[in-house]
Amino acid sequence: MNRQSQHAGLTPHYDVLIIGGGINGCGIARDAVGRGFSVCLCEAGDFGGGTSSASTKLVHGGLRYLEHYEFLLVRKALMEREVLWKMAPHIIWPMRFVLPHHAGLRPAWLLRLGLFLYDHIGGRKLLPPTTSVNLAHDEVGKPLKPAFSKAFEYSDCWVEDSRLVVLNALDAADRGANMQPRTKVVHAQRVDGQWRVEMEDTSNGHRETVTAGIIVNAAGPWVDKVLKQVFGYNDARNVRLVRGSHIVIARKFAHDKAYIFQNDDNRIIFAIPYEGDYTLIGTTDAEHGDDMDKPEISAEEIGYLCDMASEYFSEPVTRSDVVWTYSGVRPLYDDGASKAQEATRDYVIRTDGDNDTGLLLNIFGGKITTFRVLAEQILKKIEDALGTRDPAWTADAALPGGDFAVQGFDALVDEYVAARPLLDRKLITRLVRQYGTRALMVLGDAQKSDDLGKEFGIGLHEAEVLYLMRHEWAATAQDVLFRRTKLGIAYERKQIQALQEFMDRAAKTMHTTTSQTAVR
Repeated sequence: MNRQSQHAGLTPHYDVLIIGGGINGCGIARDAVGRGFSVCLCEAGDFGGGTSSASTKLVHGGLRYLEHYEFLLVRKALMEREVLWKMAPHIIWPMRFVLPHHAGLRPAWLLRLGLFLYDHIGGRKLLPPTTSVNLAHDEVGKPLKPAFSKAFEYSDCWVEDSRLVVLNALDAADRGANMQPRTKVVHAQRVDGQWRVEMEDTSNGHRETVTAGIIVNAAGPWVDKVLKQVFGYNDARNVRLVRGSHIVIARKFAHDKAYIFQNDDNRIIFAIPYEGDYTLIGTTDAEHGDDMDKPEISAEEIGYLCDMASEYFSEPVTRSDVVWTYSGVRPLYDDGASKAQEATRDYVIRTDGDNDTGLLLNIFGGKITTFRVLAEQILKKIEDALGTRDPAWTADAALPGGDFAVQGFDALVDEYVAARPLLDRKLITRLVRQYGTRALMVLGDAQKSDDLGKEFGIGLHEAEVLYLMRHEWAATAQDVLFRRTKLGIAYERKQIQALQEFMDRAAKTMHTTTSQTAVR
């Protein structure tokens, strides 16, 4: 908390209060506190617990958006790919995408033109350019039907989306932001030119009141709900909710490249190597209702993804192949587009009030790839209201654990393996992939696997769980298994239950230790 909040009898005050702990909210918190503003962020659940952990896991320009003439959005996103890669090379890395030419759909010259633009409008420096592929002779053609003889191969990047959120939150907290997961904003009103905000701890119902100069509504799919319930704007209707669903199957091909498949409904899907043992297939665009508790894939969506993938793969993808699914709801700005896939993916910022009455900034829509430039746009508005403090800084600043060269991942793994030869290389590789240089914090003094404590399954040990609880706000087995890691895909129910029981005991111990320290 800021200095004022530490004095008894004074209501804590922040320059900026952010509602929503997805990628946009956490990115804004990180940028703002790094420029010298006092920041509080409230997230009703876990950081990245909504849309931001349910993406297709890509840092990309969005090749198909060119067809909808979203050239500025594509350029903006393409320019961010290498910026983000340099910020977090442990959780973001290049990936090559294979686009087979389908004789009955877009002509080859159109694909070539689109990929030429994709290569040249985004300031690409490190990522390799587009090439043509003879599918009859290249390994990427082996999993496909013989009818597909030609393809184009281009570059984008992969991202561990939920980890990107947590790393932004972690960096914001390290720089002094008050990051509050499982904290709901229940009411906000303007009083004497600033905001008076009531917050509730969702775990125990405790309420606290703070004040803020500016509120940023970055609640994602809940943005209109927040406007109605927190601010009393009962007629708020700014976003259309579109569900994007994915299926995960056993690994479909041996190589490390991804596919992008066209369909005759003008949509595309990806088939991407996932977590070593799987292939990720998605996404859909389905209109979603108001139920945001737990969006789930429909039987129709599963069938659509299976059928579309089977159009290309020589071995069909069937419903019985599906080992896991996930769905997220995208809050697309309601621009009146007739179809979900035609609605803009760009963000829109709307301002309510001013610096004299209490400024409210609402964010509608957006892409994970453009979260950093969105944060910079929000900071311009904050600085217009509160004055400029420190300069923009995030473009050249590594996220926690990302302080190594973009092409130095393997060298970092080799270094850590050499220092601890009795630890399994596969385990160290996974830890470096998730935590970067902070893997050493997870490992501590461990020289062999027994030093890491009990193993819950697939290389997840007590030491890692405790690290996540102490440093990354993990409170449940779901937080650990499906957001901080993706190990839960292969976990059985009893393993998840055992992990939760351990975390419950550990949380009580941590609470007791904290209380005893406070008393002393």
